[in-house]
Amino acid sequence: MVRAYGEDYRRARHPSAAQEKVLRHLAACRTAALGGHVDECDACGHVRLSYNSCRDRHCPKCQAGERAAWLAQRLERLLPVPYFHVVFTVPHELNPLVLRNKARIVSILFQAAAATLREIAADPHHLGAEIGFTALLHTWGENLLFHPHLHCVVTGGGLSPDGTRWVPGRERFFLPVRVLGRLFRGKFLAALHHAWTDGDLGLTGSTAELADPVAWSALKDALYRKEWVVHAKPPFGGPEVVFRYLGRYTHRVALSNQRLTEVGNGHVTFTVRDHADHARRKLLTLDAIEFLRRFLLHVLPKRLVRIRHYGLCAGRHVRGKLAVARRHLQPPADAEPMPSPASASSDEPWWVRFRALTGIDMMACPVCLTGRLLRTGPLRAVSTMVPDVRPPPQVHQTTARSRCAFLTVPGARG
Repeated sequence: MVRAYGEDYRRARHPSAAQEKVLRHLAACRTAALGGHVDECDACGHVRLSYNSCRDRHCPKCQAGERAAWLAQRLERLLPVPYFHVVFTVPHELNPLVLRNKARIVSILFQAAAATLREIAADPHHLGAEIGFTALLHTWGENLLFHPHLHCVVTGGGLSPDGTRWVPGRERFFLPVRVLGRLFRGKFLAALHHAWTDGDLGLTGSTAELADPVAWSALKDALYRKEWVVHAKPPFGGPEVVFRYLGRYTHRVALSNQRLTEVGNGHVTFTVRDHADHARRKLLTLDAIEFLRRFLLHVLPKRLVRIRHYGLCAGRHVRGKLAVARRHLQPPADAEPMPSPASASSDEPWWVRFRALTGIDMMACPVCLTGRLLRTGPLRAVSTMVPDVRPPPQVHQTTARSRCAFLTVPGARG
């Protein structure tokens, strides 16, 4: 789809440098433009050509391996306690400002949400303990419109201030969401006003009027009067459930290929979940240019970290406070061990980690089902791209069987 309508989008919308880079990467992903390799079954001789991935974090096809590796590294940080899901949402009135200042305002969003959770959890009237949590940035809704918010996975309890015991939370209740929302609103707007005062915000286009102190004060006052949405869902249960949940939300992009149902005649149709109609799945058709515009709204600035850890889960506390918390939560010696999700060592091949975490063996032969696919040679990258056709790869140092099989690949030219 990007190869078909990318040039039309460039002429109509003039993408930024970051958006242009994403368009180039997605168009070349898993094509001969990036090269690849040849895998051959050691039992039946079946040959598979695999093109290299673009590895762009905005690509819907290049995140599975990264997600599996990330989850494998995070398993050791899970505690045997219930986990809550807390969502912090920024009011839509701020969307134009966020779009023009993504790095600065996303940083404010993370800082305000983290400070809110830690401050209220530390209050003796609520929990009186230090919690641990992971925050994940999302900037989209089901219809791909800009909707910045944070998903936070929070421990159901925390370590006491003196570190001598684990303080459990309530069974079905985390923290009061109205208190969370108001404190989050105050912290966020205070930091945002500080950035405006220091001249750290880019005020151009539709936000140019906010350079006027009167207009800025009017927006700020309106946002203070508004109730900000913080939603806390029931606890997940245990580490195994958290593991499955994190797998859905980490390294996720605005739209997966599975949601696309039709592309052609200048339009794109994809599925959306209508929350106003009992979350039923429906079809949404957009002009191809509008679809690309919405997709590219979610391109993140370079080096912006969208998954961050706080409290007990912060990197500097893994061997200290988190280890202490785990010792306090150790079950009795005669208790049945808690099940843990499958893992794999980070120094093992990618396909071993992927199989351990997903159950899918990428190196099993799909034809004979008994052999293993072994790498036999590289495919040289082709520098020129035909918009809608994958150019033929160049095979080097392969067996005669591999060369013959390549020539019969459907769609190959030459």
